[in-house]
Amino acid sequence: MISELWDLRVDKVVADLKEGKRIDGRKVDELRKISITRGISENADGSARVRLGETDVIAGVKMVPGEPYPDSPGEGSISVGAELLPMADPEFEVGPPREEAIELSRVVDRGIRESKAIDFSDLSIVEGESAWIGFVDLYVLNNDGNLFDACGMAAMAALLETKMPKLDGGRIVKGEYAGKLKVKAKPVLNTFAKIGSVIVADPILSEEKAMSSRFSVALMDDDTISAFQKGLPGSFKVEEINSAIDIAARNSKQIRKLL
Repeated sequence: MISELWDLRVDKVVADLKEGKRIDGRKVDELRKISITRGISENADGSARVRLGETDVIAGVKMVPGEPYPDSPGEGSISVGAELLPMADPEFEVGPPREEAIELSRVVDRGIRESKAIDFSDLSIVEGESAWIGFVDLYVLNNDGNLFDACGMAAMAALLETKMPKLDGGRIVKGEYAGKLKVKAKPVLNTFAKIGSVIVADPILSEEKAMSSRFSVALMDDDTISAFQKGLPGSFKVEEINSAIDIAARNSKQIRKLL
């Protein structure tokens, strides 16, 4: 029964796009309404909740001292993880991370890491011995499509709010902080779906069900690309990608103002 309902919605999506319309009334390059709430967790060092239309996600950041990697003894690091909670979508299940969750966390991680938004050398405590490790945890509360962009926004909003714990003798002093995490850029993810011959920005779930291919691009403040990820077997023409990146540049400016 559920699959039959999705088939009907997909048919509606495709039919509307053939007439130049989207099922929710937006233009093909238009974002849904975005709401960002900061400081939602007292236990996290930084946190944020993002609502992108009906898609709802939260992000929490925890900074902990640990050993630096052997090949970068003077640097700390960050690690992004995503949880697709069963309450968010009937297709999400309890258990080991799904392939979708792994891809989601990697795309968000890469957009931040490759942008150099955080100088990992600033996270060094004692070279070769200890450094700050930032854990960015993403939780999907409701899935109505485009988790990539929603989680990307939530991760950046949380990092921008992150306070660095105070250390005393190598141990964290609970409830005390030494300042804010230095964030030097605001990379923004933009995801596009190809449905038939039409490319749409910020796809909702029914549009994702209808798409043949998808790509996400992370743009820096100066519109430099910091990350790019394609999904699904369909293809894009060069001119389609170039057009979508131009749209992403415009939409990124709108999103960055909210961060």
